[in-house]
Order: sequence, then C-alpha cells, then structure tokens
Amino acid sequence: MEVITIESQAYKNLMSKVDTIFDYVVSQQNTNDDEDSWVDSYEVCTFLKISDRTLQRLRSDNKINYSRIRGKNYYRISEIKRMLQENLIRRSEENLQDLILNHQKNVRQKQSAELHP
Repeated sequence: MEVITIESQAYKNLMSKVDTIFDYVVSQQNTNDDEDSWVDSYEVCTFLKISDRTLQRLRSDNKINYSRIRGKNYYRISEIKRMLQENLIRRSEENLQDLILNHQKNVRQKQSAELHP
C-alpha cells in the first residue's frame, strides 16, 4: 500500500469539488426521473396535507396504486399527480412541488451519507 499525503487545505478543496460534481450528477438524475420516483406515506401526507386515514381510504377504494415493501407503503410521484388531476385530492401544484423538492433533498442526503460515512 502506498500512502500519499497532502495538505489539509488541498484535501478540503478537492472534496469540495467532488461534492459539487456529485450534487450536479444527482440533480441531473432527479430531473429526468421525477415521475418514476417513489415517496412514502409520510411524505405524501406531510406535503399534501392529508391524513393517514385519507390515504388509507384511497388505497382501500383502489383509487391509488401503491407498493408495500416491508410493511411500508410507497407511491409513484406520477400517481400522486394523477390523483391531483382527477381531483381525488384537492391540493395545489405548489404542494406537489414541495413534495418533489423534499424528496430530492432526502435522496441527496442519503446518497451523500453513503459516500461520506
């Protein structure tokens, strides 16, 4: 094994550049596949300002498609958009954008944590 030493400031500059590249790559990925992203029940309820019971009723009435993984329900953002368009939930486009932006932020934080444990 070969050990390479550099000044701490040079290391910080390098890591800053790597983080900038990482953020750019993640942002490009997220702009292309927002429709296919999955969000959990908590995010849907929080940002669309609906109760867990309302979401449960939509599932029970087969008005929303979802997937259950390890007891947790997930929804495609495209499915949330469809519900809004069909007025199954009466919320503004702003609520949907808040949901998408928060989801992207959470994804970036998780990916960043995986890179820098």
